[in-house]
Amino acid sequence: MAKQIGENTKVTLDLKTIGMIVGFVISLSTMWFTLKSDIALAMKMPEPVIERVEYDLKDELVRQTIMDTQEDVEMLLEKFDKLEERLYELSKDK
Repeated sequence: MAKQIGENTKVTLDLKTIGMIVGFVISLSTMWFTLKSDIALAMKMPEPVIERVEYDLKDELVRQTIMDTQEDVEMLLEKFDKLEERLYELSKDK
């Protein structure tokens, strides 16, 4: 089955090509409806309950992170003070 489009262009659709196109459309539509039903099911499901243990672990992690950050800031402040003293001594010598 050939159809002339332009002067030198021919489009051929044999049975194999038509079958591939139909198969692609069927698989695409099946995937679409499956995805849509999964989304609808997920919307109906209840929200997961956060247990007290999980909340406590997250709270502990946040507090530990804050403490680590505080230690880092104190260390940086000490280094900053040392650098400031050295700069003062250097500027005093000149």
